[in-house]
Amino acid sequence: MIDKQKKATAYWKENVRYLFILLFIWFAVSYGAGILFKDALDTIKIGGFKLGFWFAQQGSIYVFVILIFVYVRLMNKLDKKYGYDE
Repeated sequence: MIDKQKKATAYWKENVRYLFILLFIWFAVSYGAGILFKDALDTIKIGGFKLGFWFAQQGSIYVFVILIFVYVRLMNKLDKKYGYDE
């Protein structure tokens, strides 16, 4: 029983670590590219729109969707590692 609890605790800690890393990446892209580096990115244009505007409106959403797939892949590996896979 104690071994099962240690395994569950280790699983949860690793899961939370993945969440913090992925949320930091999303924050960095959303806030950094959309707000902090907007002026520098606005020198580049995509489809007639400035890149800073594009990241603020579209890029952060695309990055978020990609991070969802990354999270699913990481969790599948984590489930196998700790024996929680189906």
